[in-house]
Amino acid sequence: MRILFIVLTIIVLFALNLFIGTVHIPAAEVVGALTGGEVSKASWEYIIVGARLPGAVTALLCGASLAASGLMLQTSFRNPLAGPSILGITNGASLGVALVMLAMGGVVGTNVLGADIEMAGVVAVIFAAFVGSLLVMAVLLLFGNLVHSNTMLLIVGIMFGYLTGSVISLLNVFASVDNVFAYVVWGMGSFSSVSLEQLPWFTVCSLVGLTLSVLLVKPLNALLLGDQYARNLGFNIRKTRTLLLLATGLLTAVATAFCGPVAFLGLATPHVARMVVGTENHKLLLPATILSGAAIALLCNLLCILPEGVVLPLNAVTPMIGAPVILYVVLCRRKA
Repeated sequence: MRILFIVLTIIVLFALNLFIGTVHIPAAEVVGALTGGEVSKASWEYIIVGARLPGAVTALLCGASLAASGLMLQTSFRNPLAGPSILGITNGASLGVALVMLAMGGVVGTNVLGADIEMAGVVAVIFAAFVGSLLVMAVLLLFGNLVHSNTMLLIVGIMFGYLTGSVISLLNVFASVDNVFAYVVWGMGSFSSVSLEQLPWFTVCSLVGLTLSVLLVKPLNALLLGDQYARNLGFNIRKTRTLLLLATGLLTAVATAFCGPVAFLGLATPHVARMVVGTENHKLLLPATILSGAAIALLCNLLCILPEGVVLPLNAVTPMIGAPVILYVVLCRRKA
């Protein structure tokens, strides 16, 4: 019943993302554009089909991807504060994107993902983000086997995030002022950077990662009780962690490459899902997390729109929802 409520919420928020925007368009015109009917203005049809629809689908998939990634990390490291951004995985993906952007003629910013470039450029950005996130995950797994402490592992992730951020800052020193500004804008995050032509690629990559995460439900449940318990049940821990690495790296890389380093969605959404379904069983928790991530991302996309055509950066909105959730979780654990 609670899952059904989340699904209905997603449907409502998705519709609102199509009908509400910086430009006022009558509801009848929106319906006409989506159903292939006549639209009074060609610009309205472009806004609805070419901008709002891809933005809504991107928000839905990006939120689901980051939420699933956050849940897998929290389960794998048995740390409620684990997440793509906290553990430095997002920073690693950002570093890979920055390297490719600078290597491609010094072009830094959202234009790298624009519709006016070859698809090879988009693939290069996604691949670089994937490699960057995988490298950070590999380092975290290595330190996890050495320190055997969730707190120390969290510190390692934070320090690695600072390190990658420092390298990105050094790369920006050698870029032009325009490129530095463009990269800063890209770093603020946006669900509107995926064009209608790029949407199938983004959708396929996201669905592959989400499908892989769903296939890992049983190993995730086993890891909740510890590595030794999972081994006793017949699970190959090294293989399981490798698959978790690939799934998390793919989901984070695709979301970061196309939408920028979106903050808090991966960290806070699993806790929201836990409060909704009231269980740690991943057979129910993982679908609830994926759906909750999609709903929260669609809500954030709506909150970015202000009157008079003003659009807020995505990362100015996500902490308003994510930070209170994390503070609530910390206070609840302290009382417990």
